[in-house]
Amino acid sequence: MSNSLNAQTLHIERLADVVVLPIGRWDANARLVFCNAPYLAWSGRPREQLIGGTLEEIYGAKAWAAAKPAFESAFRGEISSYERLLTHAPHPQRWARVQVFPDADEAGSVASVFTIATDIHEDIVARDALIAARKRLDRFTENIPSPLAYLDRDCILRFVNKAWTTLTGISADMAVGRHVSAVRGEASWLEQQPYYEKALAGGPVHFSRLVYGLVDGPRWMRTSYVPDFDELGSVIGVYTVTTDVHDLTVTQEKLRRSVERDALTDTLSRHTMMSFIECSIADPNLEYALFFIDLDGFKAVNDEKGHHVGDRLLADVAAALRGAVRAEDAVGRFGGDEFLVLARVNGQAGAEALAEHLRVSITAVAQAAGNKVSASIGYALAPADTRDPMQLLHHADEAMYIAKREGKNRAMPWASAKS
Repeated sequence: MSNSLNAQTLHIERLADVVVLPIGRWDANARLVFCNAPYLAWSGRPREQLIGGTLEEIYGAKAWAAAKPAFESAFRGEISSYERLLTHAPHPQRWARVQVFPDADEAGSVASVFTIATDIHEDIVARDALIAARKRLDRFTENIPSPLAYLDRDCILRFVNKAWTTLTGISADMAVGRHVSAVRGEASWLEQQPYYEKALAGGPVHFSRLVYGLVDGPRWMRTSYVPDFDELGSVIGVYTVTTDVHDLTVTQEKLRRSVERDALTDTLSRHTMMSFIECSIADPNLEYALFFIDLDGFKAVNDEKGHHVGDRLLADVAAALRGAVRAEDAVGRFGGDEFLVLARVNGQAGAEALAEHLRVSITAVAQAAGNKVSASIGYALAPADTRDPMQLLHHADEAMYIAKREGKNRAMPWASAKS
């Protein structure tokens, strides 16, 4: 080594003594030829135990295995670094990052390398904790039984979990990186687009729908669209969490129908029918007729043939009434063998024609089953006779009893009953 280079190295070594970081210089055989005072404290050993020893002799084969690639790079003239967990006494185990850089002469020849150690223990612990948390989160999102997806602001799918792929039958490779419309279809996209837009505007939103194209067939699903905010409060994407509510929805629908519908005839229940009447006749510009129907001779069917035959007849009569009116009209069971029909009509003449049609339909279905049953029908008009729902029912009921008294098997308007 030249005198000038030797002087330069000595100058660097004197400068290293005032730097608080542990600094060492190593020759081509990875023997320590210099270390500053902080290095002695960092290593926990006196100078005489360090100088002249190789890194492997001082710290062990595992330490040299971690350092060797960085040393080789430095002797090629490159700056390199490595990280390792320090385990030498008297210090507790701590992570350090060791930078290795060449000590080159004017010709670029590298005769030795310097190492500078930096304590990064807190950073490594925090990083490892973050990695561990991320792995736990990844396992959770991947294995959570609810289908989960993440879309960016352009509604490009960036993540789908295992439950999502199982539900849809679409692999993550076929979904991630594509617009949701290309993955789930244009119709599904148009249905959900307003909810994505609301979430992208910053508000969570929920949407229940019957989803088709699933592995197990159509099912009722509830999807929550939750905005993802960055540190500045801007929405950068949307999380979607889908919950299978099929069984719950079907059960609720059955309960609703059990309240709204008569279990035997599947016509509207008495309560629902009255609500329908009240809502329908509230518009004074629309003309309705309420028909109160009582079956003639029904008790004899029950007594002579049994209630199972009577129940079948009631169901057949209900079906005949539904078939005799339009889909928007209402048929309900008032109780026993009494039915109500509310239908749009065109004046008294229209109501009279429909009443006769209802009577004939009932007689026909009864005779087809071998039953001598007919119908007495009374009817009243709204708003011509009244606009009060209960009064309208009372008028139709009164007209029905008059039809009974006058011989049965006939239809009677309340207009004639009041005269």
